[in-house]
Amino acid sequence: MNQRRVPKSAVVRHVEWLTPEVVRVVAALDDPASMPALTKTDHYVKILFSGGAYAWPFDPEDIRANRPREEWPVTRTYTVRSWVLEANELVLDFVVHGDEGIAGPWAAAVEPGTEFGFMGPGGAWAPDPDADVHLFVGDESAHPAIAAGLGALPESARALVFLEAANAEGHQPLPDHPRAEVTWVHREHDGTTLAETVRAMPWPGGRVVAFIHGNAETVRDLRRYLFVERGMPKSDASISGYWRPGQNEDGWQAGKKDFVAGMEAEEQQLASRR
Repeated sequence: MNQRRVPKSAVVRHVEWLTPEVVRVVAALDDPASMPALTKTDHYVKILFSGGAYAWPFDPEDIRANRPREEWPVTRTYTVRSWVLEANELVLDFVVHGDEGIAGPWAAAVEPGTEFGFMGPGGAWAPDPDADVHLFVGDESAHPAIAAGLGALPESARALVFLEAANAEGHQPLPDHPRAEVTWVHREHDGTTLAETVRAMPWPGGRVVAFIHGNAETVRDLRRYLFVERGMPKSDASISGYWRPGQNEDGWQAGKKDFVAGMEAEEQQLASRR
């Protein structure tokens, strides 16, 4: 029998624009003890949105059982930038593309005192302290997890960080690290610049582990580069598409399994030719 999932409830404390396209929402949980200690740096929560048909708090399972499908709540997934139990402070960063989507416009307009619900957290990755080099790559959707990962590295660790943004105004603050080499890549219309920049870097010596997330098309290219061309063991990489151009989260998640299967088949075929 599946255990009933109970949403957590939080209230917005304050909102801060980090860049013209990224807004930070700092919230406090109604029950801080319900949030476990976060031992991974890619922890995420799924925020619940009702579409205006009803207000939070609500029971998602009850609504799915008693309301038509078009009124069911939807979720949007966001990485936890940080969670501090003692301060009861949950920090979430949102990419905002004007009025596009659900979560971005909500975060851009939300006011202190607003309550919201979420499921989670989930997450499974943290930097490997035994690695020689940590490779971080991602666009704005992955910046929170990359910043959290960078902040968790010991000072002796070397990090190569490649971050994509629209332009210089999109550069977000990062944790200071004495051995982090940060490269900002400004996005071109075809979306290939980030992967090309990573491919062009001199490959470091030693054992390299990677955290690469964001645009699924960038991920496809860099998976092929790391696993096929560089021979990196898959166990040394956390690499996945957070989103895909032209699709919302529901559409992407519905087709993600097939997309990943296609990538893996392509990689196997390429590897067999080498």
